[in-house]
Amino acid sequence: MSIAFSSMSSSSAVVSSKKYDVFLSFRGEDTRRNFTSHLYDALSQKKVETYIDNNELEKGDEISPTLIKAIEESHVSIVISQNYALSKWCLNELKKILECKKYKEQIVIPVFYYIDPSHMRKQTGSYNEIRRTIMICCEMESCSH
Repeated sequence: MSIAFSSMSSSSAVVSSKKYDVFLSFRGEDTRRNFTSHLYDALSQKKVETYIDNNELEKGDEISPTLIKAIEESHVSIVISQNYALSKWCLNELKKILECKKYKEQIVIPVFYYIDPSHMRKQTGSYNEIRRTIMICCEMESCSH
C-alpha cells in the first residue's frame, strides 16, 4: 500500500514513488523477537507496507546496499531504541535515516523501548546515551555534506 496524497482543490490523487510506508530500525538482539516483531505484524495487518531486515548480522558487517535503498525508499523510519546506541551498525543506519530526514523530508519516529522515564526527564542514563548518539550522528551527517 502506497501512501497517497490528495489535493484539496482536485479529486485526483498523487501516488508517491516510495516503495515502503515504514522502515523499522532496531537492534536485533534487543527487540527483534518481541516489540519489533509485534509492531511489524500490527502494521502488516493494517496493510502498511513495512520494511524489516530479517537478516541476523554478524559484528563488523556493513550496511548492505539493499538496506540503504530501503531507508531511502521509505516515508517514515521508526527507530526503536533499547541499547541501540551500543551498535555501530545501528548508528550507521541512523546516520542514513537522519540524512533522509534532512534531504528527503522523511519522518523519523523514535520509540524509547525499555528506557526509564526518569532518565528521559533528567536526561541521564540510557536516554542520555541515545541523545548524545543522535547529536553525534547529526554532527557527522552535517560534516559529510
